[in-house]
Amino acid sequence: MRLLRHHLRLASLAAAVTSVAALAGPTLPARAATPGSARLDLGHQNASWQSPAYAKGTLGGAGSCPPAAQDPDGAVCHRFDLTVEVPAGYWDDNPEGGVPLSVQWPNTADDFDLYVYDATGKEVAQSAGTADPESTVIPKASGTYHVLVVPYDVHGGSFTARAYLPQTADAGDLTSFEGGAGSYDITAGTLRAKVDLLADDQLRLRAAPDGVLTDPAGSTIIRKQPELRRDTSSFDAGDYYGIRSGNVVLRVYKHPLRFGLYRADDRTALWQEDAPLRWSTGGLRQSLVRGADEQFFGGGEQNGSFSHRDRTVHVGNSFDWNEGGWNNSQPFYVSSAGYGVFRNTFTPGIYEFGAPVRTGQQERRLDAYYFTGDVKSVIGKYTALVGKPFMPPVYGLEPGDSDCYLHNANRGERHTLDAVKVADGWVQNQMPLGWMLVNDGYGCGYEDLARTGEGLRKDHAQLGLWTQDGLPNQAEEVRAGVRVRKLDVAWVGNGYDFALNACDRAKAGIEDNSDARGFVWLPVSWAGAQRCGVLWSGDQSLSWDFIRWQIPTYAGATLSGIAYNTGDVGSIYRRDPKMYTRDLQWKAFLPAVMTMDGWARDMTGKEQRDQQPWLDGEPYTSINRKYLQLKERLLPYMYTLAAEATRTGVGPVRPLALEYPDDPAALGPNATYEFLAGPDFLVAPVYADTSVRDGISLPKGTWTDYWTGRTYQGPTTINGYSAPLDTLPLFVRGGAIVPMWPKGTLSWETRDRSELDYDLYPQGDSTYTLYEDDGVTRRFAEGASATQRIDVHRAGPVTAVRIGASVGSYAGKPATRSYRLTVHGQGAPRLVVTQGGPLPRLSSAAALDAATTGWYYDATTGVTTVRTPSTPTDRPFSVELVHPAH
Repeated sequence: MRLLRHHLRLASLAAAVTSVAALAGPTLPARAATPGSARLDLGHQNASWQSPAYAKGTLGGAGSCPPAAQDPDGAVCHRFDLTVEVPAGYWDDNPEGGVPLSVQWPNTADDFDLYVYDATGKEVAQSAGTADPESTVIPKASGTYHVLVVPYDVHGGSFTARAYLPQTADAGDLTSFEGGAGSYDITAGTLRAKVDLLADDQLRLRAAPDGVLTDPAGSTIIRKQPELRRDTSSFDAGDYYGIRSGNVVLRVYKHPLRFGLYRADDRTALWQEDAPLRWSTGGLRQSLVRGADEQFFGGGEQNGSFSHRDRTVHVGNSFDWNEGGWNNSQPFYVSSAGYGVFRNTFTPGIYEFGAPVRTGQQERRLDAYYFTGDVKSVIGKYTALVGKPFMPPVYGLEPGDSDCYLHNANRGERHTLDAVKVADGWVQNQMPLGWMLVNDGYGCGYEDLARTGEGLRKDHAQLGLWTQDGLPNQAEEVRAGVRVRKLDVAWVGNGYDFALNACDRAKAGIEDNSDARGFVWLPVSWAGAQRCGVLWSGDQSLSWDFIRWQIPTYAGATLSGIAYNTGDVGSIYRRDPKMYTRDLQWKAFLPAVMTMDGWARDMTGKEQRDQQPWLDGEPYTSINRKYLQLKERLLPYMYTLAAEATRTGVGPVRPLALEYPDDPAALGPNATYEFLAGPDFLVAPVYADTSVRDGISLPKGTWTDYWTGRTYQGPTTINGYSAPLDTLPLFVRGGAIVPMWPKGTLSWETRDRSELDYDLYPQGDSTYTLYEDDGVTRRFAEGASATQRIDVHRAGPVTAVRIGASVGSYAGKPATRSYRLTVHGQGAPRLVVTQGGPLPRLSSAAALDAATTGWYYDATTGVTTVRTPSTPTDRPFSVELVHPAH
């Protein structure tokens, strides 16, 4: 992100790549001067060193450093060799998992970045944000490592580096147990633990080896601590004390002190420690027995995966935007065994989901909340604690566009008002656009803000700004029309708490100065960010592989209560017409999406390319338009899912395992690269240069190909699916009821409010409840909203559709509207009838479009389209399709 986009820019990218190659090739070049070095072993457990002062910074990453041979005295970048020698197995059960390494400096205006390479030149650790200190861990360190410290933005400052070999100790035997009414105190020598029992079979377990319980996170993550559950009791079972609360029993073992959470029968384990708590110089871990078939999800955004059994998951501050990175990670996981855990901390952690399961944070304390229930209910309880996903404005679910216009180093001098010309292009190409970021905080300011906002609103787009590290003019900017904010990595500041603080402040800045809902994007976050922002997965480079691993990334984030996680359409630094189109197709089924313009070149790296979806010409423009218009039509469906997320914590983009937990194929390799958009759409993106999609995994039930109408009975796997460039493999669940805006809708503002469409796939009995409000203000929080229930019953020759009364009110709610129903898969009806009598059968789709009411059966698609009379929304309405008896 800031390492390339804002300071090196693309003009110097080639030089940066050359320098990185020199640094991180098969071997590092020898340095001319005697290098600084240190050794860590059982006899030397700490190391520290001081750097020289640096007059200025490089304003770049590792690639901004010259090769070591050309910088023998470390005048540009600092180099140091660290050798680690430990016995075999030393790291097998060490809470810190490796050698902690940090650099710290006294001047808050300075900024150093830290990179670590092994003996072959492979990067194994880094910390390149804006925190002071920059800290990382060399995982399972053994051998010699080359430490590179880049003076990113320095003004005569120096740093002190520290590394240590962590030592371990374990909790001993229980020495005291007392308490009641929901709170219990436990000691084991100097270790003190405290258990608080909470509502809904939740508990909080705290422990400190020095006996001092602390709460560094305070109220930043958890705004309000839950109340104790007073109706608890304890008993002595000999080997352990039991604490009974609701439907669970917490066991407190005596010799040595260990914990286990059981169901009410005190026989069925939810989780059970297999070893006592272990702590080290700067970490503490919990070790649990792993079930034979137990699965693990969560950890926030984990690039490239959603299921973590037999994997090691990192949570912490990462600017690795690629597969394996974890920049929007969260200290939370959920188990298929019926529990989830949130570590109430701002420190990094390492979760090893092997046998046993070992989870630890980089601090000598434990503060963990345990939730019980299935995966969905655990997500709900976790987000109730840290914050439910926010309710976005409806324009936030439309595509966004982002660029720097004023003082653009890539594009030359332009003006902020030029953004309006780009917005005009979206309109002229009949592509929906909801909002635009018209600046880049890294040196790209703005001018004529109010006029720019006015011009964008004429194109039905909202004005947004991108900030580097502060919001000094929020009130003035919001009054000028700003309704969208994007934050950047500098907002991480001195720890994850500042990222949360920035997100909360940015959202509040919009809401305190307007009646709008805050709509914020951020690239680095922590637990609780779902309450205030869309999490953006950062600067990725375009490739087919990049498209592949993003699929489980966004679906997996949902399993941590992150309702809105997304990336740039077609990436940021490169553009290829075919890859861009394939990427846009499936991202049309993410709730939030944007193009990142102004920084991209073609795949050769020579030609400057913007990222708007019409720039590649035909056939790409028409295909991109097709999917963007489909995304717009589906906004009632997606908006209802957004409202559901605010209640349940479960976002729209879901791995198959969330909806089909008993289907082993939902955890298989095929299901990894597809997802569900809500419960009804199965999306299987094409992530290779091919027109055939293999390995499409369909779970149980009936699934209809959205494009052809062909049905499949699951569970099954489809190979050889024909997917030319204009076709995204897309399937609809049998029984689905999908609300849609009318064909041709290009904006939420200009949609035809006198008609609402329902796409129906009848199968037995099914029901759906539509959610509506004004889409932009916060009055929904005061109850200004409406719901409408739709029931579809298919039995024998009759399909009955009952559209209930719309219950509730909001500004702009239509008093009447007609309904266009598209009914799939039943052949031509003999009769279509409403309360007012039979509707006329029409001879063509064009005739139906010209009529005020009637129906038409298309024999080529097998779809019956019904257009109902306009009816009051506060009254129920029913339609019956009567088919010939067989």
